[in-house]
Amino acid sequence: MYSEDNITRDFIRPPTSTRALPSFSRSQQWRRRRLRYSLNSALDRVNVLGGDGSGHTGCVNALSWAQDGELLISSGDDTQIRVWRMNPSTSNTQADGEINEYPFICQSVIHTGHSQNIFNAQMLPYSTRIATAAGDKQIRVFDIGEAVGRSPTGDEMIYNTRQSCLRVLRCHTGRTKRIVTEDSPDLFLTVAEDGEVRQHDLRTPHVCSSGGCSAPLVKLPHELSTITLSPLSPYQFVVGGESPYAHLFDRRHAGRYLHAEWGVPVAEESVTTCVRRFGRRSRARGERKGYEHITGARMSPWNGHEVAYSSDAVYLYSTRDVPEDRETASRSPSRSAALPNPKRRKIERSSQLPESDTKILAREEPSIMVDGTDEDPDDSMDDSDEGSNDDSSEAEEAEPMMDRVLIHEKIPIIYPRSRFAGHCNIETVKDVNFLGPQDEYVASGSDDGNFFIWKKSNGNILNVLEGDGNVVNVIEGHPHLPLIAVSGIDTTVKLFAPTHGLPEFSRMHKVQSVMKRNARTSRRGLHTTEMELAHLVLHYDRALQALRSAEDGGSVEATPLTECINQ
Repeated sequence: MYSEDNITRDFIRPPTSTRALPSFSRSQQWRRRRLRYSLNSALDRVNVLGGDGSGHTGCVNALSWAQDGELLISSGDDTQIRVWRMNPSTSNTQADGEINEYPFICQSVIHTGHSQNIFNAQMLPYSTRIATAAGDKQIRVFDIGEAVGRSPTGDEMIYNTRQSCLRVLRCHTGRTKRIVTEDSPDLFLTVAEDGEVRQHDLRTPHVCSSGGCSAPLVKLPHELSTITLSPLSPYQFVVGGESPYAHLFDRRHAGRYLHAEWGVPVAEESVTTCVRRFGRRSRARGERKGYEHITGARMSPWNGHEVAYSSDAVYLYSTRDVPEDRETASRSPSRSAALPNPKRRKIERSSQLPESDTKILAREEPSIMVDGTDEDPDDSMDDSDEGSNDDSSEAEEAEPMMDRVLIHEKIPIIYPRSRFAGHCNIETVKDVNFLGPQDEYVASGSDDGNFFIWKKSNGNILNVLEGDGNVVNVIEGHPHLPLIAVSGIDTTVKLFAPTHGLPEFSRMHKVQSVMKRNARTSRRGLHTTEMELAHLVLHYDRALQALRSAEDGGSVEATPLTECINQ
């Protein structure tokens, strides 16, 4: 049994049970340096997958590299899985005459049978199995054997549900959102809006309808939308969702809950084994009390202890940092990770904050000079118009979030090392990711159709690139190549890599106007009444479609509308 002292020591210094960071040969070190240099150079769009009559027909919510980067798995609102493979034998010359250095073709299409949008798709290690999580509350597992990504004719190989589906899991009672794989072809974790984290073992089949599902690893009283673990410390995982805190759990402390196995309801506090919380000291401007949320989280696969999550901004934590007790945190409101009013930013930084915290907070602004001629006319509004709104709600925004009564309120809180800002995260559920051979960069999408890349070491914006016509939700870096796959509301997948010449899709030349516009949108936010109205309109449209379908002699169940905004 672990005592509180044991748990504290585990998080102050690296656990001795984790495998050491890998050592590399001289050639491997050279390749990693080249990869780091490439990502630090000018990136641009090098390919678009789909959009030419082939590809997805709905939002692409899921991207993942598989088989050591040989395959790219994509899925989304059309409930199809597409397996893309780089094919050097195809023509490298594009329609505009440019050479395509990353030619991908779709060689396998799987019709999953999901009735609602797919939010995540992952290939299980050491296998050709693909697991999907969808809005119909189901987890499905598919396997098409060695044919995954390989077509003898070069044409798309299409598989229906009966041909490819191995297992349908109905353990969750809410929309399933994310899957994380483990070092096994049979084990994986899932998270859903029912607040549960479940471990699935394909070696032990069961019937969900008969109550044969095992007890969840975690049960929280709020919706969950993200889960992450590191291969260096797979016994630790982080979950986040409709809460101001991300929660870190350690499976080494997990035990059996006999009451649940006997069918007796168990108190929510006793079902979980939470060892740390990751939080902020106050809400951001425009963020309403009770509506704090975390959309994406990622643990660093390089060092195993750093955690990045996205809410009003992207925050960087470390599981090795010493948490602050409630009394210490309540006495230091001036060290809030949320930035002060822009008008008084310079004064507050110099007069209230220690030097180390000044460096952290100053990371909102990139260390670059921008030509004002490229700014949009709409961004020239006077800051005085914004200042009145900020001042009117400043008292509420500065209120510590720890005063809110939440589950695991006695668990120590770790506060962020760094804050990365500039993007806008309101409309959709956006992931966050590390990029680079040693996770030197942090990346996240934005509501304006761009995605941002920050340097982790100093918080400066490295690049802003247009990745979608509407919203960027997913960013996945290739494990070995300087190649980044991006998707969002569009039906296509965009690939970015280093290029020669002036980047066409870079927005660094007007980054200040982009950041200013995103900051204004974030402060304004999306009010509850607007959200309720959007839901009413959505349900009205659904009912109207159902009635029209019934009048035409069709099924009463109409095709569901795309719900990208509410994913």
